[in-house]
Amino acid sequence: MSDSSTIENNLRAANHQLIQAGLVDSYRLDAELLLAHSLQVSRTYLFTWSDKLLDSQQQLAFETLLQQRLQGRPIAHILGEREFWGLSLKVTADTLIPRPDTETIVEAALERHQQAQSTSTPSYAKPENKTDQAWSVLDLGTGSGAIALALKSECPLCSVTAIDFSEKALKVAKENALNLQLDVHFLQSDWFSAIKITQLFDCIVSNPPYIEDADPHLLEGDVRFEPITALTSGQDGLEDIRKITDQAWSFLKPNGWLLIEHGYHQADFVAEIFKKDHYSNIRCIKDLGDNPRVTLGQKL
Repeated sequence: MSDSSTIENNLRAANHQLIQAGLVDSYRLDAELLLAHSLQVSRTYLFTWSDKLLDSQQQLAFETLLQQRLQGRPIAHILGEREFWGLSLKVTADTLIPRPDTETIVEAALERHQQAQSTSTPSYAKPENKTDQAWSVLDLGTGSGAIALALKSECPLCSVTAIDFSEKALKVAKENALNLQLDVHFLQSDWFSAIKITQLFDCIVSNPPYIEDADPHLLEGDVRFEPITALTSGQDGLEDIRKITDQAWSFLKPNGWLLIEHGYHQADFVAEIFKKDHYSNIRCIKDLGDNPRVTLGQKL
C-alpha cells in the first residue's frame, strides 16, 4: 500500500477535489468529517495519526462518501447527523439542517428565562425554591427538534412543547429526544391549530419558513436537499411570520415573549409586524456573522 493512502494525503486530495467542485465554504471541515466518519474516529485523531495508512475498506468508504459530497449532497445528510448546541441530532431529508445561526434564538430565550427568574424570585430565596424555573415553552415548526431540545437541555424543569406540521419531521424529533433522554412533548399541528386555547406559554419560539418563493438561492447549496415547505413563505417570505405573530398573542401569558428567526434583510419588516400586533419591548438580535437574525417582543 502506497503513502498516498495516508490520512494526510487523503485529506489533501479531498480538499483539492472539493475546491475544484466549487464547495469552498467548508471544504477542510467537510473532508475531515467524512474521513473521521469513515474511520470511526475523532477529528483530533486525524491530526495525531496523520501518517497512518487506510486499508482498502476504509479507502473505499471514504471515497464513497466524498463522491456524495462532490455531487452536492449536504454533509449532515451524508453523515445522518448534525451537532447543535452541543447536542448530536439525527437529520434527514424531512427536516431542516440545524445551523449555527439558529443558536441565536436559543441564547435569546435563555436570557429571557434568566431575567424572569431574577425579577420574580426574592433575593433571599434559595435556588432550589425557585418555582419560576418551570417555564412553559412552545417551539413552532420544530423540525429535528433542535431548538426545543437545546432549551430543555439547559432548563430541565421547563415544560417544553414542540410542534410541526410534518409527521415525518416529528418522527425524527422524537427519536432525537429519546436518544438524548430529554422529555419534550411533541404534537402534530399546523402552527397553533392543535393547541388548546386555554394553554398559555411563557415563551414561544420559532424558526419558520422565511425565504421568498422565487429566491434564486433555493437552487444552490444544501437547501436544494431540504423540504421546500420548511423554507419558503410567499412572495416576500413573511406569510408564516405574520400568521405566527398574529396568533401567538392569544397563547402567551402576560409578560410572555415571542421570538422569531428571520432572514438578515427582514429585520425592519418583522419589527413592523410585531408592532402591528401590539408587542412591546421589540428588539432584534444579531447572529454569529453580525447579521440581524432574531426579533423578539413581549406581551404586556
